[in-house]
Amino acid sequence: MKHLTKYINNLMAWALGIIWIFPLLYACWAAFHSSVDATSFDLTADLTLENFAIAWDQAPFLSYMFNTVIITTLILGVQLVICTLAGYALARLEFWGRGLVFALILMQLMVVPEILIVENYQTVASMDILDTYLAVGLPYFASAFGIFLLRQTFMTVPQELENAALVEGCSRLQIIWKVFVPVARPTYLAFSLVSISYHWNNFLWPMVATNTENSRPLTVGMAIFGAPESGVDWSVISAGTLISVGLLLVLFLIFQKQFMQSFMSAGIK
Repeated sequence: MKHLTKYINNLMAWALGIIWIFPLLYACWAAFHSSVDATSFDLTADLTLENFAIAWDQAPFLSYMFNTVIITTLILGVQLVICTLAGYALARLEFWGRGLVFALILMQLMVVPEILIVENYQTVASMDILDTYLAVGLPYFASAFGIFLLRQTFMTVPQELENAALVEGCSRLQIIWKVFVPVARPTYLAFSLVSISYHWNNFLWPMVATNTENSRPLTVGMAIFGAPESGVDWSVISAGTLISVGLLLVLFLIFQKQFMQSFMSAGIK
């Protein structure tokens, strides 16, 4: 019975994996074939790179990609600073209402971000920062998920290490930098992967917060590029999709071993 259960689980895992990867496989097929061959699945059809050239000429992908890199880097950088300081305070500092503050932070995990779009839009509009990198990143600077992960990791650091650093004359910031940050490196890498992948693919808020190509990320640019009024050519759209996800996919394939080890280390803690 155990062997049958294991076989069924493996079969379902393979089936779900194939279903998940099928759109990407189709995008790869269509991107390298003409619009006629994209739906015929003729294995003898000629390969072509013309779709990538057309997609690159029709949309400013270089600008979109630059904006996406800047936005994701800005968000991640601020998140790491805020989450580190908040995580340390909640894990190590004694202050009135610490449990309540942590509970309120955890409540953020239960709030769907789309609910706050109107309030967020009114806030960034009142600050006169619409259509900027700051407008796109501001609602995500304080990550409840990141604070939770780092708090749990910091709580595993022995108190003796912190006491030894205090005896040596280290300030609070020096203790965080020299004691807590090195211990939490796997957690930082795991959270960075989650943050980068989420904000690289984020669509709704960037669409609301941006109006021009000056700050528009890849996801919004692809939505406009693939709009029906622009003409639907699945081969060209697939090529544009591969251009959009190519950099992120290559980085994941290169560092997938480190990513998996970081997730496992963070999960163990």
